Order: sequence, then C-alpha cells, then structure tokens
Amino acid sequence: MSMAERKRQLVSNELTEAALQLLATKGFDAVTIDEIATAAGVSKRTFFRYFASKEDVVVQFLAGMGVDIRTELAARPPEERPSAALRYAVGVPLATCTAHSERALRVVRLILRTPALHARFLEHQARWRDDLAAELAGRLGLDPGSDLYPRLAAGMALNAFDAVLHRWSGSDGAEDPTGLIDRAFTVIAPALDAA
Repeated sequence: MSMAERKRQLVSNELTEAALQLLATKGFDAVTIDEIATAAGVSKRTFFRYFASKEDVVVQFLAGMGVDIRTELAARPPEERPSAALRYAVGVPLATCTAHSERALRVVRLILRTPALHARFLEHQARWRDDLAAELAGRLGLDPGSDLYPRLAAGMALNAFDAVLHRWSGSDGAEDPTGLIDRAFTVIAPALDAA
C-alpha cells in the first residue's frame, strides 16, 4: 500500500470513528456532516471526498460483507451439505462482529434502529441474496433462472443472518452471534438439505 493509500485509509477511518461515536451518542438525525468533519479534524469538503452522505459512513462496512459471504461459500468443499456451506459463509461477518463487538454492536444498533440506514442495509442484502443464489446454483449445477432452490436457500441463510443481528443487538451483545447462528441453522438445515 502506498503512502497516499495509507493516508486515505487513515482519514476514512477517522471519519468513520468520529461519525459512529457521534451517531451513537446523539442519534442519527441529530448529527450533521459538519459535526462529523469537525470531530474528525477535517473540512466538510474533505468529508465529501470520502463519503456521499452520513448514511454512507455507517453502511460502508456492509459493502464487503456480501463479497466475504460469497467468497466463503465458494471456498467450501463441493461435497459439503448446503446448510453447512451456507452456515459457514454467513458466519464470516458474524465472526467479525464478535471480534470487534463494541464497535460492531454500535453500528448494528444504529442500522437496525434508523429507518434510512435499515433501508440501505436491506438493499445490500438483496444484492447479497442474488450473489449467493448464483454461487449456490453453480455449486449444485442448477439453473438459477429456472430452479427456485438457489434463491430460496440464499434467502433463508440471509434471514437467519438478519435474525441473529436483531437478537444480538437486542441483547446488548450479551448473546454470542456464533451460538445464535448455529441455533438458527439447526432450524433451517432440514429444509436446506432436503432439496
């Protein structure tokens, strides 16, 4: 990574951290972009070089989650049951949440409790579902255009992921996301593996 790239990443991280702290303290609607920029020690103009809106600051980490989930699914052994492969795939971002629980919990709470952010989260999940369905169809030799299974299975896996985030957030981080996703997949595995 070049010096310029490191500097850009550092500024982006500073803006993100400043935004998360302010938003968690004051609430999404009460925080302005000027406040975020000031807290990060940059100008408003600099803020807009990195983010198009304050929503983008919060949901930036979501962009990579879908790629991580699909990458993990693609890396699973081809003979593995769909339920096991999907469980491990959606477990990747949950493991990140566990590893960075304080920060991740703040972000998840903010997203789930703020209608504008929740809508953006659901947009990301719709893209993840399409990507997971395509990957799953390829793994199983199915046609995603004519077979319902890949899309339904991807939707079930992401619904389990979503349910875990709600439960984890609702427990103020007291419940373990890994244990919760294991329990969720115990419920849906028979349907995923019956096809």
